[in-house]
Amino acid sequence: MAIFSARLFFFFPILFGHGIFELEASHHIYQTLQNLDEFASATSQPHRTGYHFQPPKNWMNDPNGPMIYKGIYHLFYQYNPKGAVWGNIVWAHSTSRDLVNWTPQKVAIYPSQPSDIDGAWSGSATIFPDGTPAMLFTGINPTGQQVQNLAMPKNPSDPYLLEWVKSPKNPVMAPTPENQINASSFRDPTTAWLGADGRWKVVIGSRINRKGLAYLYRSKDFVYWIKAKTLLHSAEDTGMWECVDFFPVSVNSSVGVDMLSILGPNVKYVFKASLDDTKHDYYTVGEYDPVKDVYTPDEGSVDGDSGLRYDYGKFYASKSFFDSAKNRMILWGWINESSSVSDDIKKGWSGIQAIPRVIWLDKSGKQLLQWPIKEIEMLRTNAVHLPRKVLQGGSVLEVPRVTAAQADVEITFKVSHFRKAEGLDPSWTNPQLLCSQKGASVRGSLGPFGLLVFASKGMQEYTSVFFRIFKGQNKYVVLMCSDQSRSSLNPDNDKTTYGAFVDVDPVHEHLSLRSLIDHSVVESFGGQGKSCMTARVYPILAINEDAHLHAFNNGSKSVTITRLSAWSMKKANIN
Repeated sequence: MAIFSARLFFFFPILFGHGIFELEASHHIYQTLQNLDEFASATSQPHRTGYHFQPPKNWMNDPNGPMIYKGIYHLFYQYNPKGAVWGNIVWAHSTSRDLVNWTPQKVAIYPSQPSDIDGAWSGSATIFPDGTPAMLFTGINPTGQQVQNLAMPKNPSDPYLLEWVKSPKNPVMAPTPENQINASSFRDPTTAWLGADGRWKVVIGSRINRKGLAYLYRSKDFVYWIKAKTLLHSAEDTGMWECVDFFPVSVNSSVGVDMLSILGPNVKYVFKASLDDTKHDYYTVGEYDPVKDVYTPDEGSVDGDSGLRYDYGKFYASKSFFDSAKNRMILWGWINESSSVSDDIKKGWSGIQAIPRVIWLDKSGKQLLQWPIKEIEMLRTNAVHLPRKVLQGGSVLEVPRVTAAQADVEITFKVSHFRKAEGLDPSWTNPQLLCSQKGASVRGSLGPFGLLVFASKGMQEYTSVFFRIFKGQNKYVVLMCSDQSRSSLNPDNDKTTYGAFVDVDPVHEHLSLRSLIDHSVVESFGGQGKSCMTARVYPILAINEDAHLHAFNNGSKSVTITRLSAWSMKKANIN
């Protein structure tokens, strides 16, 4: 490794031209940008978050290159310095010592070479064996092609990594007539890893027609890359794979696994793609052959929207990184808006980041578990713990003494009366559709029961996160829903209802729900992190001190709250 590092740093002083990308289909370009001085005080608006990451103003989307370096956490992200709509994208940069409080730094990467002159788009950080980081990112060249570029820190001794230098060899990967890559669909390189053969490997998302592709490239020096003859992975009828991610997970531990030490019998692999067609992040769990460089999902692990998703609400373009300080895998994700573009322009900002999540493999080996980082609990204050209580059908229980617009709440339910459970029709295979048909106001037997957040005093507005239990052919099925249909009196907001089936046994397990509530966002974790849903809501009445928090049961049968703990959340120092 020392020989490799010395060779690499010999290249960079000598090396440090060229470049390729079409604008991502998910974003519309707004040429007319608003005057930012017209906004009175974006930071005092009631819908701005108190502890979720967001810049003081303007548009933000994909997290880029998250990492820890010399004890400092780094988050780079897609950012428009000129307005609250997508366009003029650069890599903004913030640093933290705890993943909760963040200090803004100057822009790290911006269009400056032919290989990125029309855009510096998403990418990932790789940490070399000697500890030095490198960035691979997508750029667009003057002909509209998407290409991959390399940047290195100008001063590796600087823990804040304030300056980055692009390789003069850029682009280091590009579509050519010979490699038959779709030049308008070739983007978002993963974190690279070093194979047993001494070559670096990286994955880039693409498509051919409706077939999603994960190209694999190899390099001996991280500068000259060659496309492998075989794909790492592909799947029919899934469309463009954006922001692909590929990483190992331990089979028998929640401890994270570094990409540089991925071989071994007790490791499985996760492949994630952000589906450009649906704006959902799906993943599979499977096996990786390091000799053939091929990934194969396990039987039952399904590619595409019908498979597993990190989050069944607003959560996209996610990026993982290995936290070497605490031996954990951390997941960042972009939460986009439910407000209209015109409202975004009025308020002067758009987009936030989800609370970083620790991810690990469930003991079943079939799915990941996700949980907010432990550090977020440092913001908890004024704890409220309610005693065990039977919640009768049709009842609502307000949670007192909590700042309901900025809170963290955990609730656990014990369910009985299973013989009265509603039968699950075999045609009810789409949980989101099922939740939209059976919202919080539709009374069943076992459910809906859960939380009402951002509730106004007269219940004109509320967002409900809840469970229902159905009787399947040979087991009881748990449905988790996030119903935004009554979330705001503003008719311009997106009020989509989200849903997922949760792989828990309600007969032998209590049903748990945790919700992080923050002015205009609700991140919910059901079944100890087996199903996650993020909602963006913009209430008009239920804001600040006029927001209320309730537990509720609108089923005909009672359920027992075995635990209900809630905390007001202090404001984090963010940018």
